[in-house]
Amino acid sequence: MGGRDPARAGGVLGGDRRGAGGVAPVGLGAVLLSGLEPGARIEDQDLSAADWTDADLADAVFAGCRMDGVAFSNTVLQGARFERCRLTRCRFSHADLREAVFEDCSFADRDQGAVFAFTRLDEARFARCDLSRARFDGADLYAVVMDACNLMGAAFPRSSFSRAFGRNVVRAAATLTDCNLGLVELGGARLPGCDLSRSRLREADLSRADLEGANLAGADLFQAIIDETRLAGADLRGAEVSGLDIRRLATYRDLKITPDQQYRLLDAMGIDVQPE
Repeated sequence: MGGRDPARAGGVLGGDRRGAGGVAPVGLGAVLLSGLEPGARIEDQDLSAADWTDADLADAVFAGCRMDGVAFSNTVLQGARFERCRLTRCRFSHADLREAVFEDCSFADRDQGAVFAFTRLDEARFARCDLSRARFDGADLYAVVMDACNLMGAAFPRSSFSRAFGRNVVRAAATLTDCNLGLVELGGARLPGCDLSRSRLREADLSRADLEGANLAGADLFQAIIDETRLAGADLRGAEVSGLDIRRLATYRDLKITPDQQYRLLDAMGIDVQPE
């Protein structure tokens, strides 16, 4: 038959299209994924069975889709947008997610999170996403934005929030605001000048991390591991600092706190502050 495939008309897959009897054809998303072009819009599809290897779907929009156990190997999703999608048990390996946007998406499945291995996430944005227990292994995260996300137990081994600008200029940029970062593993991470305001970092591993000049205003650092952490010039105003022993820090010069916080810091050092 001539003409466009009706399932792809207008560059949209899903929506109100139905097969015989008004039921969506089984595997429709898997059948047509390879034929979609960058910029396509896919709605309300189960794409778990699709082959995403080497697929180029830059600027594509996925709304209300399910992708369970998918291997995104060398997949190009630069500038793509995911809205209300379930991406449980997925593994992104050498994928290109630069400038991609994820809103109200879930990556967690009970005790297993997503894996981002050697994936480019520069300037990607996550809003209100469940990324608990996610593992960012060797990922490029320069200027990533994570807002109001659940990252409980997430790990960032060998990942970088920095980018080189010329031979001798390296800059770090990241925004992790109002996130649940409890038990997160950020040991050795370089996040100088980055924004972690209002985030909950309870029992997080920040050992040897560089947070100099970072915005930690309103953050919760209760029982965070801060051995050899660099906090010089960081803004901790309004943060929960109970039990934070600054003697364990590598640097803390020009650390910004409020008057009431100084008593908690002194108490953590074993100094008994008495009223006059």
